Amino acid sequence: MSPPLEAAPQDLAEVEAIVRRAGTSFYRGMRVLPPDRRAAMYAIYAFCRIVDDIADEPAPIDDKRTRLDRWRTRIAAIYRGEADGPVTRVLARAVPRFGLRREDFLAIIDGMQMDAETEIVAPPLAALDLYCDRVAAAVGRLSVRAFGDGSPAADRVAHALGRALQLTNILRDLEEDAERNRLYLPREFLDEAGVPHDARAALAAPALPAVCARVAALARKNFAEAQTAMREADRRAMRPARLMGATYAAILARLERRGWSRPGERVRLPAWTKLWLALRYGLA
Repeated sequence: MSPPLEAAPQDLAEVEAIVRRAGTSFYRGMRVLPPDRRAAMYAIYAFCRIVDDIADEPAPIDDKRTRLDRWRTRIAAIYRGEADGPVTRVLARAVPRFGLRREDFLAIIDGMQMDAETEIVAPPLAALDLYCDRVAAAVGRLSVRAFGDGSPAADRVAHALGRALQLTNILRDLEEDAERNRLYLPREFLDEAGVPHDARAALAAPALPAVCARVAALARKNFAEAQTAMREADRRAMRPARLMGATYAAILARLERRGWSRPGERVRLPAWTKLWLALRYGLA
C-alpha cells in the first residue's frame, strides 16, 4: 500500500511529529479523515505552526520579516513543483491533489506578519476582521479543500467559522494577551463603552463585560452563518468543520456562563463534553 499522498514516509513522520509536539487536540480530531486528507491537514497545520512560532518568538522584527519572507518564497516554489523540506514536500503533494490555493497560504503569512510587526491594541473593526480572515478564515479555506469540498458554500463556511473561532479565542485569551500588551477587542466597542485601550487597564474596566458581550454576539452570529453554509456544502466533508464549530461554540457558551469580570479564569471543556462532541459531530 502506498503511503498517504505517495509522500516519503520520513517526511510524513516529521510533519506528524510537528503536530504531535504542539500538544493540540487537532492531532486527534484530524484522525477521522482518510489518510491522504489527514496528511494534507497535518502539513497545513505544521506550516501554520511554524509561521506562528516565527511571529511569536522574541526575535528582532527584521529577523522575523526575513524568515516570513523565506516562507513566501517556499510557497511560491511549491507551485513550481519545488520543495526544500518535509513540510513543503508534503504540501507539494497536497496542493494539486486538493486544489489548495497559493493566496490562502500567503494570507496566513500576512496575518502572522501583522502580529509580528506590531503589538495589536484595540484594532478598528475592519482591521480586526482582516486579521481574523488572515489567521483563521484562510486556514479554513485550505482546510475545507483538504476535507473534500472546494465549493463556494465551503468557502462561506471557512469565512464565517474562521471568524467565529478567532473571536472565541480572543475572548478566551484576554488575560494572556494582556500580558503581551495586546488587546484584540475592537476599538469601536471599547470607545462606545468608555473602556481604555491600554490592555491591563481594559481588563479592570467596569464596562469590559459589555464589550465582551458584544464580541460574543458577533461570534455567535458567525457560528450561525457557518451552520447555514454547511447545509449547502458536502455533509461528509464538513464533519471536521462541524466538530470544530461545536467545540468552540461550547467554549464560548462556558465563557458566557463564567462572565467577563474574571478574564484570567481559564475556561476548558471537560473530557466528557469533548467525547460527546466527538461522537455527535465527528461521526455524523
